Amino acid sequence: MPSEATSAIFANVLLGRTALVTGGDSGIGAACAKALAAAGADVAVTYLHDEQGAAETAEAVRAHGRRALAMRSDARDEHAVEECFDRIEQELGTVDILVTSAGINTYGIEVAKLTLDKWEDMLRTDLTGTFLATRSCTRRMQEQKKKGAVIAISSIHAEIVRSGSSVYAAAKAGVKHFIETLAIEVAGDGITVNAIAPGMILTPMNQTAEDWWVVRKVKSEFIPLGRPGQPEEVANCAVFLASPAGDYITASTLTIDGGLSKMVALGA
Repeated sequence: MPSEATSAIFANVLLGRTALVTGGDSGIGAACAKALAAAGADVAVTYLHDEQGAAETAEAVRAHGRRALAMRSDARDEHAVEECFDRIEQELGTVDILVTSAGINTYGIEVAKLTLDKWEDMLRTDLTGTFLATRSCTRRMQEQKKKGAVIAISSIHAEIVRSGSSVYAAAKAGVKHFIETLAIEVAGDGITVNAIAPGMILTPMNQTAEDWWVVRKVKSEFIPLGRPGQPEEVANCAVFLASPAGDYITASTLTIDGGLSKMVALGA
């Protein structure tokens, strides 16, 4: 859950708003959905496989007194994405806060061993999925002359590469430049578009660090703040960007990594 201090700061700032969080069944997506609800927004979440996780997120949204909707939707499928937005409009209203958190990660596969199928699936999920959701969202906001906020969950690996993760880095770098371009195109419509670039966050994508304190300790030694981040800390950033406090921020990437990305010269 968001911290009490954060909840107090952002209490009711999103009343009357409708949010969609893709990949809201776990990790950062689930935390964003709960934090947006705590700030007053009605929230829809999508999932691909974890129906129970999405249902639990929706229940947490309702616990904040907000309306919730959980639906299965494939971020890679254009028709499915459009149907998702249609249903949200019918049941909750036009989406004016979008958080694209649906994504997958591939680590430990060198380029020489990377298959075309895995390359294309990663790009279609992480990059094309972001494109499809943001295109539908901004189109509808423009048609209804509604202001809003688009927030893409990116990664520090959009700029900081690591061996065995070429396609993930390529996808996230694509997200970064796509978001910056879109931000310029829709700025005149009162729509802000930004990315959040997390570092090591304790989510299912970092399951070994969650499960094994030794792994967590070793990895934390490279983080200046000395610890991994929590999904709720990323969610706080999303609420900030969606709130009036973030109205003058667009075409930007907010890095939340405890200083990890500044340690790239370690050992040089």
